[in-house]
Amino acid sequence: MTTDKQLLGLYGLKWNPFLPLLPAEAVWPLPGAEAFAHRLEALVSHGGFALLTGDPGHGKSKTLQWLAARLTRLPDITVGVMERPQNRLADFYRELGDLFGVPLSVASRYGGFKALRTRWRAHCEATLLRPVLLIDEAQELASDCLTELRLLASTRFDSESLLFTLLVGDTRLPERFRTPELLPLGSRIRARLALGPLPPEDLQAYLAFSLEQAGGPHLCTPELVQTLVTHAAGNLRVLTAMGAELLTAAAERNLPRLDEGLYLQVLAPPAKPRRARPAESGKGT
Repeated sequence: MTTDKQLLGLYGLKWNPFLPLLPAEAVWPLPGAEAFAHRLEALVSHGGFALLTGDPGHGKSKTLQWLAARLTRLPDITVGVMERPQNRLADFYRELGDLFGVPLSVASRYGGFKALRTRWRAHCEATLLRPVLLIDEAQELASDCLTELRLLASTRFDSESLLFTLLVGDTRLPERFRTPELLPLGSRIRARLALGPLPPEDLQAYLAFSLEQAGGPHLCTPELVQTLVTHAAGNLRVLTAMGAELLTAAAERNLPRLDEGLYLQVLAPPAKPRRARPAESGKGT
């Protein structure tokens, strides 16, 4: 069995271009991501909410990684990433407290609410730093946590926001913001980006960028690239899963490149055997 280190050495790669664990600079900005990033950079100092959505495999998490790296480089910004959006309210407060350095007592929800607001306001006024909260898989957030987040962030009769929050989730999330319970938060979303299936030319550009960044621009033959793009159905996760499987198979076979012949051996569905037509009764008698 080929180890990751052996695989990288065999093809002279800095990292596996088909696996999720990529450095931020190796993440290809999806269509619309640059404009969305510029919008966020203009908004973060004013607080509020932004929304990034898409179906599974359309690049939400990698786009969030790319955005987080950009926002972290901004001056006067402190970025926190929520790891467990499925938390109930008490643990939701605990994690917020850990992210922004506010010890919270879960016995007193009002005390935690007041401590966070006081800390954030004092922090912003004393240092001019603005807190930014990033939440992946935000469709898992309970409605009471989302409502609490809205109330926690606003102050001075909703004329000032103490926190900027980027919510990232699947297409269930926008639907939730149309319900009466969460409509007040939905109406406060100031920037949106909806990711969808990518056309073949964008998938091809993604592959070219990823291979170049990993140090293997000629790892795949042009014919294989075309085959992968055709069979990915516009889905980045499907595309990279096929690439990862082929790269492992190529290393086990000690092949110099990934080509269409390898695809046919490893990923192409087996041809269905032709069924013999039954002889017509009475024929030839």
